[in-house]
Amino acid sequence: MKGDGALPTPGGGPDHDAAVARMFGRIASWYDFLNRLLSLGIDQRWRRELAASARPGDGLALDLAAGTLDVALALRRAAPDATVAAMDFCPPMLAQGLHKLKGEDRRRILPVAADARRLPLGDGAAACITMAFGIRNIAPREAAFTEMLRALRPGGRACILEFGSGRERIWGGVYNAYLNRVLPLVGRAFSRDGAYGYLAESIRAFPTAEELAGEMREAGFARVWYKKLTSGIVCLHVGEKAACGS
Repeated sequence: MKGDGALPTPGGGPDHDAAVARMFGRIASWYDFLNRLLSLGIDQRWRRELAASARPGDGLALDLAAGTLDVALALRRAAPDATVAAMDFCPPMLAQGLHKLKGEDRRRILPVAADARRLPLGDGAAACITMAFGIRNIAPREAAFTEMLRALRPGGRACILEFGSGRERIWGGVYNAYLNRVLPLVGRAFSRDGAYGYLAESIRAFPTAEELAGEMREAGFARVWYKKLTSGIVCLHVGEKAACGS
C-alpha cells in the first residue's frame, strides 16, 4: 500500500487513482499559481480556446477534471446561458475554485465530486464535454472515452486539452529540456513533493497526438481531429458524436 505522500505511476498501476487524488489534494492551494508561473500565463489562453471549441450553446456543458474551475468559468464566458457541471474526483481542487464563483456563476456552475469513468449523468445529457490536462491521469483512458460518448448528446463535441507527447522534440529540444529539468525543480520548490516530477514523467509517457486521436476513433467518436497549440506544447483534441440518423 502506498503512503499518503506516494506519487502515482504514469499510465496506471496499483493504487493509481488514490495516489492521483492525494497528489492533487496536496498541491491544490498552489495549483493556479504554479500553472501561471510554469506556463508564463499562456494556460489561460489555452483554456479559453478549449471552451470556445466545445460550442456549449445554452445546454448543459460538462467539464471533467474541472480542478479549480478555470475551464468552467471559460465555458460560462463563451456561453452565458449554459449551465456547467464541473466534475473532479479530487474535492480539495474543486473547493479551491469556489472563491472564483460570483453572481450568476454561483448558480450556473455546479461543482460535483465524480469519476470521469463513471459519470452521474444520463445518456445524452451533455451538450458538450471538456477536459483540460486530465486525460493523462486517467487509467484506462478508453473507459473515460466510452463514458464521455455515452453522456454526450448526438452531434455534441468532446474537447480535450492535453500536453503534447514528450517524445516529440519541440523548439529544437528546448521545451523538452525545460520539461525534464526545470519544471520538476520549480514545482518541488513550491509543492515540496515530486508532483511536478510526476507531471514531466506522465508527459513523456503520453501518446502522440495522432495516437490519442486513434484512441478516440476506436472509442466510437464519429469525427476526430486535433490542433497543436504553442508549437505543439499542448494539443486540442476534438471528437464529435454521430448525429441521430447519420
